[in-house]
Parts: sequence; C-alpha cells; structure tokens
Amino acid sequence: MKIVNLCAEGSCCPVIKITDTQVEIGEKDNACVLTKEQWEVLKEKILKKEI
Repeated sequence: MKIVNLCAEGSCCPVIKITDTQVEIGEKDNACVLTKEQWEVLKEKILKKEI
C-alpha cells in the first residue's frame, strides 16, 4: 500500500491510499473509494486538464 498525504499548513489532511485493487481518497470518516480503472481515468483527465 502506498499512502500520500495532501496536507497544507493549517488545513485538514486528506490522504490517498493506493493498493493493488483500489484507491481511497479522503479523510478519516469522509472518503471516496475508486477502482484502479476509475483512478486511471481520473488521473488521465487531470493530466489533460479536462478537470
């Protein structure tokens, strides 16, 4: 599992948890779970500046 913190000073601290089968984005009790395929689509759209 890979965990990436998305903290900025003085703010909440969401994390991205990446496993072999899914990606979880969010905080303690407020998270979104994506399949690896959904995660790849999201990454592609961000990199292409579509979102």
